[in-house]
Amino acid sequence: MRIVVCGLLAQYPFGGVIWDYIQYVLGFRALGHEVWYLEDTGCWPYHPIEQTYTEDASHNIAALRQIMDEFGLSDRWIYRNGATGEITSTASLSLAALIEESDLVVNVSGAALLQGLRKGKSHWMYLDGDPMFTQIRLVDEKEAFQRKRLSEYDSHFTFGLNIGSEDCIVPTGGFLWRKTVQPISLEHWPVVTQAPALPWTTVMNWNSYASTVWQGERYGQKDFEFMRFKELPQKTTARFTIAMGQGPGRKRPTAELLNLGWQIVEPDQVVPDHHTYRDFILRSYGEWSVAKEGYVKSRSGWFSCRTACYLAAGRPAIVQDTGWSRYLPTGHGLFAFDGMEDILHALKEVESNYEEHCLAARQLAEEHFEATKVCNDLLRQIGLDQ
Repeated sequence: MRIVVCGLLAQYPFGGVIWDYIQYVLGFRALGHEVWYLEDTGCWPYHPIEQTYTEDASHNIAALRQIMDEFGLSDRWIYRNGATGEITSTASLSLAALIEESDLVVNVSGAALLQGLRKGKSHWMYLDGDPMFTQIRLVDEKEAFQRKRLSEYDSHFTFGLNIGSEDCIVPTGGFLWRKTVQPISLEHWPVVTQAPALPWTTVMNWNSYASTVWQGERYGQKDFEFMRFKELPQKTTARFTIAMGQGPGRKRPTAELLNLGWQIVEPDQVVPDHHTYRDFILRSYGEWSVAKEGYVKSRSGWFSCRTACYLAAGRPAIVQDTGWSRYLPTGHGLFAFDGMEDILHALKEVESNYEEHCLAARQLAEEHFEATKVCNDLLRQIGLDQ
Protein backbone atom coordinates (compact mmCIF):
# COMPACT_ATOMS: atom_id res chain seq x y z
CA MET A 1 0.00 0.00 0.00
CA ARG A 2 0.95 3.62 -0.35
CA ILE A 3 0.80 5.33 3.05
CA VAL A 4 1.28 9.03 3.82
CA VAL A 5 2.30 9.98 7.38
CA CYS A 6 1.73 13.60 8.42
CA GLY A 7 3.74 15.26 11.16
CA LEU A 8 5.67 18.23 12.59
CA LEU A 9 9.28 17.27 11.84
CA ALA A 10 10.19 20.50 10.05
CA GLN A 11 8.17 22.81 12.28
CA TYR A 12 9.77 21.52 15.49
CA PRO A 13 12.88 19.46 14.62
CA PHE A 14 13.73 18.87 18.26
CA GLY A 15 14.54 15.89 20.49
CA GLY A 16 11.52 13.73 21.15
CA VAL A 17 9.32 15.43 18.56
CA ILE A 18 11.35 13.85 15.78
CA TRP A 19 10.91 10.37 17.25
CA ASP A 20 7.18 10.95 17.80
CA TYR A 21 6.59 11.17 14.05
CA ILE A 22 9.43 9.36 12.30
CA GLN A 23 8.69 6.06 14.08
CA TYR A 24 5.32 5.85 12.33
CA VAL A 25 7.12 6.17 9.01
CA LEU A 26 9.65 3.54 10.05
CA GLY A 27 6.98 1.17 11.34
CA PHE A 28 4.85 1.23 8.20
CA ARG A 29 7.95 0.97 6.01
CA ALA A 30 9.15 -2.08 7.95
CA LEU A 31 5.82 -3.73 7.10
CA GLY A 32 6.76 -3.41 3.43
CA HIS A 33 4.57 -0.45 2.48
CA GLU A 34 5.49 2.51 0.28
CA VAL A 35 5.62 5.31 2.86
CA TRP A 36 5.76 9.07 2.32
CA TYR A 37 6.11 11.90 4.79
CA LEU A 38 3.99 15.06 4.46
CA GLU A 39 4.21 18.28 6.46
CA ASP A 40 1.23 20.53 5.83
CA THR A 41 0.48 22.26 9.14
CA GLY A 42 -0.92 25.50 7.76
CA CYS A 43 1.31 27.30 10.27
CA TRP A 44 3.95 29.91 9.62
CA PRO A 45 7.41 28.27 9.89
CA TYR A 46 8.99 28.47 13.33
CA HIS A 47 12.66 29.48 13.54
CA PRO A 48 14.11 27.94 16.73
CA ILE A 49 17.24 30.10 16.86
CA GLU A 50 15.37 33.37 16.43
CA GLN A 51 12.43 31.93 18.41
CA THR A 52 9.89 33.52 16.15
CA TYR A 53 7.58 32.70 13.24
CA THR A 54 8.60 33.76 9.76
CA GLU A 55 7.66 33.33 6.10
CA ASP A 56 11.13 31.97 5.42
CA ALA A 57 11.05 28.18 5.70
CA SER A 58 14.63 27.57 4.60
CA HIS A 59 15.76 26.55 8.09
CA ASN A 60 12.83 24.14 8.46
CA ILE A 61 13.32 22.62 5.02
CA ALA A 62 17.03 22.10 5.66
CA ALA A 63 16.26 20.34 8.95
CA LEU A 64 13.63 18.14 7.33
CA ARG A 65 15.92 17.22 4.44
CA GLN A 66 18.64 16.16 6.88
CA ILE A 67 16.24 13.98 8.87
CA MET A 68 14.76 12.36 5.76
CA ASP A 69 18.21 11.66 4.33
CA GLU A 70 19.33 10.03 7.57
CA PHE A 71 16.39 7.62 7.62
CA GLY A 72 16.60 6.72 3.93
CA LEU A 73 13.63 8.81 2.85
CA SER A 74 15.37 11.43 0.74
CA ASP A 75 12.90 11.02 -2.15
CA ARG A 76 9.72 10.51 -0.09
CA TRP A 77 8.74 13.82 1.46
CA ILE A 78 6.71 16.97 0.76
CA TYR A 79 6.59 20.23 2.72
CA ARG A 80 4.02 22.99 2.29
CA ASN A 81 4.84 26.41 3.77
CA GLY A 82 1.81 27.56 5.77
CA ALA A 83 2.72 31.23 5.30
CA THR A 84 3.20 31.29 1.54
CA GLY A 85 1.66 28.04 0.31
CA GLU A 86 4.92 27.21 -1.45
CA ILE A 87 5.57 23.48 -1.80
CA THR A 88 9.00 21.89 -1.49
CA SER A 89 9.13 18.28 -2.61
CA THR A 90 11.45 15.47 -3.55
CA ALA A 91 8.47 13.43 -4.74
CA SER A 92 7.69 12.56 -8.33
CA LEU A 93 3.99 13.12 -7.56
CA SER A 94 2.23 16.38 -6.86
CA LEU A 95 0.82 16.88 -3.38
CA ALA A 96 -2.74 16.57 -4.64
CA ALA A 97 -1.97 13.38 -6.55
CA LEU A 98 -0.09 11.87 -3.62
CA ILE A 99 -3.07 12.27 -1.29
CA GLU A 100 -5.72 11.28 -3.81
CA GLU A 101 -3.87 8.18 -5.01
CA SER A 102 -2.70 6.89 -1.62
CA ASP A 103 -4.39 4.08 0.25
CA LEU A 104 -3.99 5.61 3.71
CA VAL A 105 -3.26 9.06 5.14
CA VAL A 106 -2.23 9.00 8.82
CA ASN A 107 -2.51 12.41 10.46
CA VAL A 108 -0.41 11.97 13.59
CA SER A 109 -1.55 14.34 16.38
CA GLY A 110 -3.67 16.16 13.82
CA ALA A 111 -0.54 17.90 12.56
CA ALA A 112 -1.75 18.37 8.97
CA LEU A 113 -4.62 20.58 7.80
CA LEU A 114 -4.87 19.02 4.31
CA GLN A 115 -6.95 21.96 3.13
CA GLY A 116 -7.95 21.91 -0.50
CA LEU A 117 -6.97 18.26 -0.90
CA ARG A 118 -9.37 15.53 -1.99
CA LYS A 119 -9.44 12.06 -0.46
CA GLY A 120 -9.85 10.14 -3.67
CA LYS A 121 -9.59 6.48 -2.71
CA SER A 122 -7.56 7.09 0.44
CA HIS A 123 -8.64 6.30 3.98
CA TRP A 124 -7.99 9.25 6.30
CA MET A 125 -6.94 8.34 9.84
CA TYR A 126 -6.81 10.93 12.64
CA LEU A 127 -4.49 10.09 15.53
CA ASP A 128 -5.09 12.04 18.74
CA GLY A 129 -2.04 12.42 20.96
CA ASP A 130 -3.59 14.82 23.49
CA PRO A 131 -6.67 13.06 24.93
CA MET A 132 -9.15 15.12 26.94
CA PHE A 133 -7.87 18.40 25.50
CA THR A 134 -8.68 17.28 21.95
CA GLN A 135 -12.14 16.06 22.91
CA ILE A 136 -13.03 19.15 24.97
CA ARG A 137 -12.48 21.26 21.87
CA LEU A 138 -14.87 19.03 19.94
CA VAL A 139 -17.75 19.80 22.30
CA ASP A 140 -16.97 23.52 22.47
CA GLU A 141 -19.38 25.50 20.31
CA LYS A 142 -16.57 27.97 19.60
CA GLU A 143 -14.51 25.19 17.99
CA ALA A 144 -16.91 24.30 15.17
CA PHE A 145 -14.03 24.28 12.70
CA GLN A 146 -12.24 21.56 14.67
CA ARG A 147 -15.33 19.37 14.77
CA LYS A 148 -15.96 19.83 11.04
CA ARG A 149 -12.34 19.02 10.33
CA LEU A 150 -12.39 15.76 12.27
CA SER A 151 -15.67 14.70 10.69
CA GLU A 152 -13.81 14.46 7.37
CA TYR A 153 -11.78 11.52 8.68
CA ASP A 154 -12.74 7.88 8.23
CA SER A 155 -11.27 6.69 11.54
CA HIS A 156 -10.20 8.27 14.82
CA PHE A 157 -7.52 6.88 17.11
CA THR A 158 -6.26 8.10 20.49
CA PHE A 159 -3.56 7.52 23.09
CA GLY A 160 -6.40 7.74 25.61
CA LEU A 161 -6.52 4.04 26.42
CA ASN A 162 -9.26 4.51 29.01
CA ILE A 163 -11.71 6.58 26.97
CA GLY A 164 -15.15 4.99 27.15
CA SER A 165 -14.62 3.48 30.61
CA GLU A 166 -16.98 4.36 33.47
CA ASP A 167 -14.33 6.28 35.42
CA CYS A 168 -13.16 8.27 32.39
CA ILE A 169 -14.88 11.62 31.88
CA VAL A 170 -13.41 12.39 28.45
CA PRO A 171 -16.32 13.32 26.14
CA THR A 172 -16.34 11.41 22.87
CA GLY A 173 -17.95 14.22 20.90
CA GLY A 174 -19.90 11.60 18.99
CA PHE A 175 -16.77 10.01 17.51
CA LEU A 176 -15.63 6.40 17.89
CA TRP A 177 -12.20 6.61 19.49
CA ARG A 178 -10.11 3.52 18.77
CA LYS A 179 -7.14 2.87 21.06
CA THR A 180 -3.45 2.82 20.18
CA VAL A 181 0.03 3.48 21.59
CA GLN A 182 3.22 4.98 20.21
CA PRO A 183 5.21 2.74 17.82
CA ILE A 184 8.87 2.32 18.74
CA SER A 185 11.41 1.29 16.10
CA LEU A 186 13.40 -1.03 18.36
CA GLU A 187 16.36 -1.24 15.99
CA HIS A 188 16.93 2.46 16.65
CA TRP A 189 16.73 1.94 20.43
CA PRO A 190 19.44 -0.55 21.35
CA VAL A 191 19.43 -2.19 24.76
CA VAL A 192 21.86 -0.45 27.09
CA THR A 193 24.53 -2.66 28.65
CA GLN A 194 26.78 -0.06 30.30
CA ALA A 195 26.07 1.41 33.71
CA PRO A 196 23.93 4.56 33.61
CA ALA A 197 25.78 7.87 33.80
CA LEU A 198 22.67 9.79 34.83
CA PRO A 199 20.18 9.28 37.71
CA TRP A 200 16.41 9.12 37.26
CA THR A 201 15.48 11.53 34.48
CA THR A 202 12.69 12.73 32.21
CA VAL A 203 12.14 15.32 29.48
CA MET A 204 9.18 17.66 29.92
CA ASN A 205 7.79 21.17 29.69
CA TRP A 206 6.76 22.99 32.85
CA ASN A 207 3.62 23.75 30.89
CA SER A 208 2.72 23.71 27.21
CA TYR A 209 -0.38 25.87 26.95
CA ALA A 210 -3.01 27.45 29.17
CA SER A 211 -5.30 25.35 31.34
CA THR A 212 -8.70 24.41 29.94
CA VAL A 213 -11.90 24.81 31.94
CA TRP A 214 -14.71 22.38 31.17
CA GLN A 215 -17.93 22.06 33.15
CA GLY A 216 -16.46 24.30 35.84
CA GLU A 217 -13.33 22.15 36.38
CA ARG A 218 -9.76 23.10 35.53
CA TYR A 219 -7.68 20.73 33.41
CA GLY A 220 -4.11 21.90 33.53
CA GLN A 221 -0.60 20.97 32.50
CA LYS A 222 2.30 19.14 34.14
CA ASP A 223 3.17 22.06 36.42
CA PHE A 224 0.17 21.36 38.67
CA GLU A 225 1.05 17.68 39.02
CA PHE A 226 4.77 18.27 39.48
CA MET A 227 4.12 20.56 42.43
CA ARG A 228 2.20 17.77 44.15
CA PHE A 229 5.46 15.80 44.28
CA LYS A 230 7.96 18.64 44.57
CA GLU A 231 9.36 17.30 47.86
CA LEU A 232 10.24 13.88 46.42
CA PRO A 233 14.06 14.42 46.46
CA GLN A 234 13.87 15.07 50.19
CA LYS A 235 12.15 11.74 50.86
CA THR A 236 14.63 9.41 49.14
CA THR A 237 18.32 8.99 48.44
CA ALA A 238 17.51 8.67 44.73
CA ARG A 239 18.54 11.62 42.56
CA PHE A 240 16.58 13.25 39.73
CA THR A 241 17.78 15.18 36.70
CA ILE A 242 14.90 16.79 34.81
CA ALA A 243 15.28 18.25 31.33
CA MET A 244 12.51 20.77 31.81
CA GLY A 245 11.42 23.45 29.38
CA GLN A 246 10.28 26.70 31.00
CA GLY A 247 7.08 26.83 28.96
CA PRO A 248 5.09 29.87 27.81
CA GLY A 249 5.80 32.89 29.98
CA ARG A 250 8.88 31.16 31.44
CA LYS A 251 7.08 30.56 34.74
CA ARG A 252 9.09 27.54 35.88
CA PRO A 253 10.01 28.06 39.58
CA THR A 254 13.63 27.10 39.02
CA ALA A 255 15.09 28.38 42.27
CA GLU A 256 12.44 26.64 44.36
CA LEU A 257 12.95 23.33 42.57
CA LEU A 258 16.73 23.51 42.93
CA ASN A 259 16.40 24.22 46.64
CA LEU A 260 14.21 21.15 47.01
CA GLY A 261 16.91 18.93 45.50
CA TRP A 262 15.92 18.66 41.84
CA GLN A 263 18.60 19.03 39.20
CA ILE A 264 17.13 21.05 36.33
CA VAL A 265 18.76 21.13 32.90
CA GLU A 266 17.60 22.96 29.77
CA PRO A 267 16.20 20.73 26.99
CA ASP A 268 17.50 22.96 24.20
CA GLN A 269 21.01 22.37 25.58
CA VAL A 270 20.95 18.67 26.48
CA VAL A 271 18.40 17.20 24.02
CA PRO A 272 18.32 19.58 21.01
CA ASP A 273 17.86 16.80 18.45
CA HIS A 274 16.89 13.14 18.18
CA HIS A 275 20.45 11.90 18.67
CA THR A 276 21.05 13.75 21.94
CA TYR A 277 17.51 12.91 23.09
CA ARG A 278 18.14 9.20 22.61
CA ASP A 279 21.57 9.46 24.25
CA PHE A 280 20.03 11.20 27.28
CA ILE A 281 17.58 8.33 27.71
CA LEU A 282 20.21 5.64 27.12
CA ARG A 283 22.45 7.15 29.80
CA SER A 284 19.64 7.44 32.36
CA TYR A 285 19.07 5.11 35.31
CA GLY A 286 15.38 5.19 34.47
CA GLU A 287 12.47 7.58 34.07
CA TRP A 288 10.39 9.29 36.71
CA SER A 289 7.67 11.60 35.40
CA VAL A 290 4.30 13.17 36.00
CA ALA A 291 1.52 13.59 33.41
CA LYS A 292 -0.59 16.61 32.50
CA GLU A 293 -3.21 17.39 35.10
CA GLY A 294 -5.87 17.07 32.40
CA TYR A 295 -4.83 13.49 31.67
CA VAL A 296 -4.83 12.58 35.37
CA LYS A 297 -8.13 14.22 36.36
CA SER A 298 -9.99 12.85 33.35
CA ARG A 299 -8.53 9.32 33.73
CA SER A 300 -7.90 9.43 29.99
CA GLY A 301 -5.47 6.50 29.97
CA TRP A 302 -2.77 8.53 28.17
CA PHE A 303 0.64 6.89 28.05
CA SER A 304 3.76 8.77 27.05
CA CYS A 305 5.66 8.24 23.79
CA ARG A 306 8.77 9.22 25.73
CA THR A 307 8.21 6.55 28.38
CA ALA A 308 7.90 3.94 25.65
CA CYS A 309 11.37 5.00 24.48
CA TYR A 310 12.81 4.53 27.98
CA LEU A 311 11.33 1.03 28.09
CA ALA A 312 12.79 0.23 24.67
CA ALA A 313 16.22 1.29 25.91
CA GLY A 314 15.86 -1.17 28.78
CA ARG A 315 15.41 1.58 31.36
CA PRO A 316 12.72 1.17 34.07
CA ALA A 317 10.01 3.80 34.30
CA ILE A 318 8.00 5.14 37.24
CA VAL A 319 5.28 7.33 35.78
CA GLN A 320 2.02 8.84 36.96
CA ASP A 321 -1.09 6.79 36.37
CA THR A 322 -3.79 8.30 34.15
CA GLY A 323 -5.74 5.07 33.91
CA TRP A 324 -3.19 3.39 31.63
CA SER A 325 -2.34 0.77 34.27
CA ARG A 326 -5.52 -1.10 33.30
CA TYR A 327 -4.05 -1.81 29.88
CA LEU A 328 -0.29 -2.11 30.40
CA PRO A 329 1.35 -4.41 32.97
CA THR A 330 2.93 -2.79 36.02
CA GLY A 331 5.32 -3.92 38.72
CA HIS A 332 8.17 -5.17 36.53
CA GLY A 333 10.12 -2.57 34.57
CA LEU A 334 7.14 -0.20 34.57
CA PHE A 335 5.42 1.26 37.64
CA ALA A 336 2.32 3.44 37.93
CA PHE A 337 1.92 5.91 40.78
CA ASP A 338 -0.92 7.94 42.22
CA GLY A 339 0.70 9.21 45.41
CA MET A 340 4.09 9.68 47.05
CA GLU A 341 4.07 6.28 48.75
CA ASP A 342 3.67 4.59 45.37
CA ILE A 343 6.78 6.38 44.12
CA LEU A 344 8.90 5.51 47.14
CA HIS A 345 7.86 1.86 46.93
CA ALA A 346 8.71 1.69 43.21
CA LEU A 347 12.10 3.35 43.73
CA LYS A 348 13.04 0.73 46.36
CA GLU A 349 11.77 -2.10 44.18
CA VAL A 350 13.84 -1.02 41.17
CA GLU A 351 16.96 -0.40 43.22
CA SER A 352 16.69 -3.83 44.86
CA ASN A 353 16.87 -5.67 41.52
CA TYR A 354 17.86 -3.18 38.86
CA GLU A 355 19.03 -5.62 36.17
CA GLU A 356 15.77 -7.60 36.33
CA HIS A 357 13.70 -4.46 35.89
CA CYS A 358 15.85 -3.33 32.97
CA LEU A 359 15.18 -6.63 31.20
CA ALA A 360 11.47 -6.38 32.00
CA ALA A 361 11.36 -2.85 30.58
CA ARG A 362 12.72 -3.98 27.23
CA GLN A 363 10.36 -6.96 27.16
CA LEU A 364 7.42 -4.61 27.69
CA ALA A 365 8.55 -2.50 24.75
CA GLU A 366 8.91 -5.55 22.54
CA GLU A 367 5.46 -6.83 23.46
CA HIS A 368 3.43 -3.62 23.44
CA PHE A 369 5.26 -0.91 21.47
CA GLU A 370 7.28 -2.57 18.71
CA ALA A 371 6.66 -0.44 15.61
CA THR A 372 5.44 -3.09 13.17
CA LYS A 373 3.01 -4.49 15.78
CA VAL A 374 1.54 -1.08 16.54
CA CYS A 375 1.32 0.02 12.92
CA ASN A 376 -0.18 -3.27 11.79
CA ASP A 377 -2.73 -3.01 14.60
CA LEU A 378 -3.76 0.40 13.24
CA LEU A 379 -4.29 -1.22 9.87
CA ARG A 380 -6.12 -4.17 11.42
CA GLN A 381 -8.60 -1.94 13.20
CA ILE A 382 -9.62 -0.33 9.90
CA GLY A 383 -9.51 -3.54 7.87
CA LEU A 384 -6.31 -2.86 5.94
CA ASP A 385 -3.91 -5.23 7.72
CA GLN A 386 -1.83 -7.81 5.97
